[in-house]
Amino acid sequence: MKKRKADSPRKPEKRDAGGVTDALTVEKSVAAEERPKPRKMDKKFYEKELARLQIELVKLQEWIRENGLKVVVIFEGRDAAGKGGVIKRITQSLNPRICRVVALGTPTEREETQWYFQRYVPHLPAAGEMVLFDRSWYNRAGVERVMGFCTDDEYREFLRSCPEFERMLVRSGVTIIKYWFSVSDEEQERRFQTRLVTPTKRWKLSPMDIESRSRWVEYSKGKDEMFAHTDIKQAPWYVVEADVKKRARLNCIRHLLTMIPYEDLTPKPIKLPPRQEARGYVRPPFSDQTFVPDSYD
Repeated sequence: MKKRKADSPRKPEKRDAGGVTDALTVEKSVAAEERPKPRKMDKKFYEKELARLQIELVKLQEWIRENGLKVVVIFEGRDAAGKGGVIKRITQSLNPRICRVVALGTPTEREETQWYFQRYVPHLPAAGEMVLFDRSWYNRAGVERVMGFCTDDEYREFLRSCPEFERMLVRSGVTIIKYWFSVSDEEQERRFQTRLVTPTKRWKLSPMDIESRSRWVEYSKGKDEMFAHTDIKQAPWYVVEADVKKRARLNCIRHLLTMIPYEDLTPKPIKLPPRQEARGYVRPPFSDQTFVPDSYD
């Protein structure tokens, strides 16, 4: 009797001339199985859902302010994975005095001699604040490790100290939410090429970004080891699949809203008082003022 298709043996793996499995082919096939081809998102649905989520973010902001919460949100991931785009959509309608973004540059000579976490501590939130770190202390486990900007001893000390540092923050009342934005090498390459030809995005393509193209595997290994040491119960990592930017933004914002239980503190409608009457006030003549030229008649 002819066997059913489901019972048929698996096809043998592709082998090279020496009879050894073609590792590259296997690796690509495994990666394809783990990362299905992303579907595009309808623009109208995206804009409608984003607007709804941004209203919820305003409610969350008011809850954080009213209850004196201290919230840290960390955004890490591959270059060109879309971290900045998500941060921009989160903060778009929020009060910058309550929700602020921290994106530190290269450490100064003085900062290089400090305790590693010291330059980040001043940026931590006070009561009623939420701070979004566009890259954070995890630079040591990523770019610094891969590019050789820190020693092996400094790297190993970071892996030991980081979980304790975060546990200490949590014990002191800080909520830590950590996102890792994952993007395929094909999509990252496409975005790099786009940045090359788009004047408003050229600044995003730094020498480090270019160097990362040739160190994809090293960055992957660094991320795996970082997760193994710092994916702790008190501050776990959450991976955002970011090959489709619109979907990644909505997924991340929606997840963020679920991480902090909040209630709607929207104030009652405000009735504006009548404007004060002029009663003898005379404006100075327009000729005494300097106006921006109206160039778009």
